[in-house]
This record gives sequence, C-alpha cells and structure tokens, in this order.
Amino acid sequence: MNTRLTRILSSVTFGLGALSGLAFLGTGAVRLFDDGDICVKTGFWANARLGDALPVDAGVTASSSMVRLCQEAPSAGQRAADLGVELPWPLFAAVALLLFSRLLAAVLAHGPFTDQVAGRLTGLGWFVAVGAPLTGLVAGWSQSWLVGSMAPIVGSGPEFSGPTELLLAGLAAVVMGGIMRQGVRMREDLDGTI
Repeated sequence: MNTRLTRILSSVTFGLGALSGLAFLGTGAVRLFDDGDICVKTGFWANARLGDALPVDAGVTASSSMVRLCQEAPSAGQRAADLGVELPWPLFAAVALLLFSRLLAAVLAHGPFTDQVAGRLTGLGWFVAVGAPLTGLVAGWSQSWLVGSMAPIVGSGPEFSGPTELLLAGLAAVVMGGIMRQGVRMREDLDGTI
C-alpha cells in the first residue's frame, strides 16, 4: 500500500471538502443577504411555439429558448426556493468529501482491511446512495416551485436534478463495505484457529 499517496489523497479530499463547505456557506450568505433579482432557468417551454407570449407573472422577465425567468422583487418563499436550488449540491459535496477523507484517514491509521475502514466505507456508501437522490429532489422541487411561482404552469410537477449515477456508486460502496467486513471476520476466524 502506498501510504504517501494515500496521505496526499486524504489531504486533498479534506481540502476539497472544506472548500465545498466554504462554497456552501458563501453562497448561502450571498443569497440570503442579497436583495436583488433572483433568476431560474427552465426548459419547460422548449418545444412550445409561444413566441413572446410566455405566461409569466407581473415583475417577471423571460428570455431565450431555455427560458430564464427573473423576479424583480422576490418574496421570502421565492428567496427560500432560490436557496433550495443553489445550496443542496455544495453541501452534499462537502459532506461526501469529508466522509471520504475520514475513510482514507482510517486506512492510514488501521490498514485497509479492518472493521473501521469497512464501517466508514459502508457509511459513505449509504450517505451517497440516500443523500444524492434526496439532494436532487430538494434542488429539483425548489426549482419547480420557483418556476411555478414566477410563471403559473399547469401540469408542471416536481423535478429531479443531479446525476442519478451517484445512487449506483453509493450502493456499490455499501456492498464493498459489507464484503470487506466479511473478509475481516474470516481473517479473524483464521487467525483464531492457527
């Protein structure tokens, strides 16, 4: 096992996790204290021939085929929905990177085939498998609500945003954690019989 490379990777992932956390906090602070317009993009009307007659509320401007809606004087609910669009993914990335950094730290401290590493791999896997879809739902629902609050749309329901491949990666990590845990048990049983 290359401990130097693992140490470097652990430091880099911790740094990236900390940067993602700072991006989360910075974006939240900027969005929370900003009193300007809020904008959201939607492709709901991509195949429609509406011309310039988009059904938007007063104070909302719309532009381009991938419609960009901007609200001049947003309500508190619209500001909250804007935070729901912008903040979930940086928070997810920060926590996932910090969990991965802890996994690498356990590998350095205890070795790769131990209960601690198997437990942290399983924990990271469950976080990614459950957290990615929940993060996508929060961001998608917030975007749908924000679009609906600016341009009432009949039949536009909640959306999902984000990569669905993360669900499979998380489940793979859960399975690998279980396999590692069984391998640790088998090694302990073998050491006990010799």
